[in-house]
Amino acid sequence: MEDINIIDSQFEEDLHLLLAPEIRAGFPSPAEEYLRDSLDFNRDLIRHPEATFYGRVKGDSMIDAGIADGDIAVIDRSKEPRNGSIIVAYINNEFTIKYLDTTHKAEGYIELRPANKKYKTIRINTDDEFEVWGVVVYTIKPWL
Repeated sequence: MEDINIIDSQFEEDLHLLLAPEIRAGFPSPAEEYLRDSLDFNRDLIRHPEATFYGRVKGDSMIDAGIADGDIAVIDRSKEPRNGSIIVAYINNEFTIKYLDTTHKAEGYIELRPANKKYKTIRINTDDEFEVWGVVVYTIKPWL
């Protein structure tokens, strides 16, 4: 099962935000005059600070959803999970990140679906220790 490690959500300083009309992928243009604002992840990405956590993803079971090993997931515990949500689940004493599939709820089970064909769907029955720990609202990717 893929791990997700919960990490502290405090940042010591703001990052500069480029307020250019567009960022070109071709020939670069001078942009110093556009550095006018700052980016604060806690202010700009978090709607419910008291219920939001960051988690570092470990593994590749969600790679086809664009979530890779080393990414940071922004997890909102106050957001209501829905069928198809990407969630962080606590199942049988382990955390995992998967798609929530509630289409079989009337039949007595739900499923956690990976986004990588190498991994099997996890079936959650009433005898499993299970909790939707939070809903993933953003991911932050390292590019190096």
